[in-house]
Amino acid sequence: MSQDQVYKGIALFTPGGDLIYGRDVDKGRRWHLDLCEGLQELLGLDQSPHFLIPAYTATVDQWVDPKNDQVQVISEMYPLVKRHQVLLSAVFGVEARSWTVLPWEERYSDPRIIETYREQFPQLWEDHNLVVNLDALQSSVPTPTNYILRLFVSGHSQATTEALTTLHQLLEKKLSNSYTLKVVDIMKHPEQAESNQIAATPTLVRLYPEPMRRIVGEWNDLDRILQIIAT
Repeated sequence: MSQDQVYKGIALFTPGGDLIYGRDVDKGRRWHLDLCEGLQELLGLDQSPHFLIPAYTATVDQWVDPKNDQVQVISEMYPLVKRHQVLLSAVFGVEARSWTVLPWEERYSDPRIIETYREQFPQLWEDHNLVVNLDALQSSVPTPTNYILRLFVSGHSQATTEALTTLHQLLEKKLSNSYTLKVVDIMKHPEQAESNQIAATPTLVRLYPEPMRRIVGEWNDLDRILQIIAT
């Protein structure tokens, strides 16, 4: 039974669209409150943004049924993060149609209450294009071997889904160093596409360590992608 088969996946979004997530093979070591603390560290917040729970969360529970040795998956999200379904599917490697949107409960997910925190936590309403693994965040140290990556996509196309899925699987399984990945939709941020000279999507850019490298249209050659990122 492999780590890929049995795990609990947890995800926390900000109102602005940033994502921090974790995969817990012990199913009791990581909780959404841990993601709040990670988000506090990542964005330099004065306090943990616990008020985002559960409205901006999603959870995946995957296990192997001992009766038939088949992998079983339960994927649940709250209504406010449904717009991120493609990204969640790519991060956790589950099918988009497997997600269940949990019933709306105003006492837990009232946007009006969450909005009252906006003045105190303005960073949460800004879109930093962050997709961060909590384990990588907590284990990272500021050394030249850490990678800063930027994936430029165009909307929620099939090519975007395939690129996200391939990239996350590769980075989690093969890249030995910590990394920060930002996903940039050029339809929403055309100025970033222009400043980074993006002519086609999806394009992966390694900003650090220098020199800058880019990958365009090579998503079937995983060894080549890893070589470009790591060298």
